[in-house]
Amino acid sequence: MLTDAERGEAVLVDAPHFVKEEIEPELERKQCSLVGLLLTHGHYDHMGGAASIQKMEVPVWGHKDDRDLYEDPARMAPYAYPPGLELEAVHVDHWIDEGDSFELMGLNWKVRHTPGHCPGNVYFYVPQLESVFVGDTLFAGGIGRWDLPGGDGELLQQMIKQRIYSLDEGVKVFPGHGPQTTVGQEKATNPYVQG
Repeated sequence: MLTDAERGEAVLVDAPHFVKEEIEPELERKQCSLVGLLLTHGHYDHMGGAASIQKMEVPVWGHKDDRDLYEDPARMAPYAYPPGLELEAVHVDHWIDEGDSFELMGLNWKVRHTPGHCPGNVYFYVPQLESVFVGDTLFAGGIGRWDLPGGDGELLQQMIKQRIYSLDEGVKVFPGHGPQTTVGQEKATNPYVQG
C-alpha cells in the first residue's frame, strides 16, 4: 500500500485475503483514505480480499482478460490455499488495457499488459516513484508460474524481456511476493530471463 499523508490518500496494489484487517490500522494511523485498488491479475491470492475493500466504497481497476476470474473466482477454487477458502466476486469499476494511464494520489499510473502468468496480468508503472508493481510476472531471482489455466511460459518470458526489461535499470520492481528488486538486477542475474 502506498500512502501520502500530506494528501490523506492511499492506493492499494492487489488485495489478498484479510488485507482489510491489515491495512485499516495503518490507514487510521496515517489518517488516509483508500482512493483506489489496482489489481495486477485475477488469481485468488491477489484479489481474494478485493470484495471487502470494495465495501469501503473504493474503486477497483483490473484488466478485461481476467474478467471471468473477477466475476467468478470459484474458477480458481481448485488452486486456492488453504483448500476450501471462500472466494467472493469483485466488481471492477475501471477496465484497463495496454497503454492506459490514469492519475491516483497525484501520481501517473501507466498500464502495460503482461500476460503469461495469467491472461489479464498487468503491471503498474509510476514514473515519479521510479517504481513498477508487477504482480506475479517477475520476482527477485524468479518469474511467475505458467502452469495454471491461461498460463504461457514462452509469452511470460517475452513480456518480461519486452515490457519490464525495457524500463530503466534503476527502476524498483515490487513483485506480488517476496522482496523488491530492480530492473537492472534482474536483467543481470535472473536465472530464468536475462536481459
